[in-house]
Amino acid sequence: MRRREFISFIGITAIARPLALRAQQGAPLRIGVLGADATVWNSWTVAFVTRLRELGWIEGETIDVEYRWAGGSSKRVSDFTAEFLRQHVDVIVTYGSAAAVVKQATTTIPIVLAVAFDPVSAGLVESLARPGGNVTGISIQQPDLISKRLDLLREVMPRLHRLVIMANAGYAAPVLEAERAKATAQALGLEAARLKIWVSEDIAPAFEVIRGKTDALYVVSDALIAANRTLIITLALSARLPTILSYGDYVEAGGLMSFGPNYANLFRQAADMVDKILRGTKPGDIPVEQPSQFELVINLNTAKALGITVPASLLANADKVIQ
Repeated sequence: MRRREFISFIGITAIARPLALRAQQGAPLRIGVLGADATVWNSWTVAFVTRLRELGWIEGETIDVEYRWAGGSSKRVSDFTAEFLRQHVDVIVTYGSAAAVVKQATTTIPIVLAVAFDPVSAGLVESLARPGGNVTGISIQQPDLISKRLDLLREVMPRLHRLVIMANAGYAAPVLEAERAKATAQALGLEAARLKIWVSEDIAPAFEVIRGKTDALYVVSDALIAANRTLIITLALSARLPTILSYGDYVEAGGLMSFGPNYANLFRQAADMVDKILRGTKPGDIPVEQPSQFELVINLNTAKALGITVPASLLANADKVIQ
């Protein structure tokens, strides 16, 4: 064995052996979950823990899972990250908007991104195939995902002309998606503008600015949006604005429709990665994965309230119709 390979082997063993010994000796390994919103993430974390159980990890016995919810606050992300570091957690599971803060705080604790738009462009990993460093996870960035959402919106609104894209301007990932959505909409011949928000208090005034000036709203999801989803949907309905979203949960709350990954499956994929890390694999050696399933959810009640007739062909292709 060459010297460099031997040193690498020793490094892997040094990480893996304490985790294995602690698990064998009955000391639970610790997983810190730093999420955006408890209500939105609840069903996803259930899928996460269920998958870990299938892989042999039992909550309260071989693993302890600590949950913290940032609610769109960058300060909470920093505070909860510091708390996890003090607790010496073995893995941190989080989302793209929070990941830069977490990564800046630690280069040694493995970080698994359960949801991230484009971790390569965000500088979180070196590449999808070889992440390097202490970060891996799932990238939901797909070349045709934004185009698909806009095509769906145009299908229910053939006369769509003006579009506003709402996004949290405080984080790189939602800004990147918003820019791509604007460029894609303009390439389709639509008038498109970005609506920037930084904090919850910006949302209501933002709706006053766009009231009567746009035909539909494209909402870029992140922690700030998740924490204020009810307010956003209520204001959109009040302004009679159809919304295209990323999460089916938002549609169940009154949004018009969503198209995006099956998030429960993403968290099961994240659990597979956590399992590998707890068994000794370095996160930088685990390729970043992408979604394999996407879902279309439509709220017919909202469509009727907005005077929109959803084509029968679209309803037939929907994974879930709320009525």
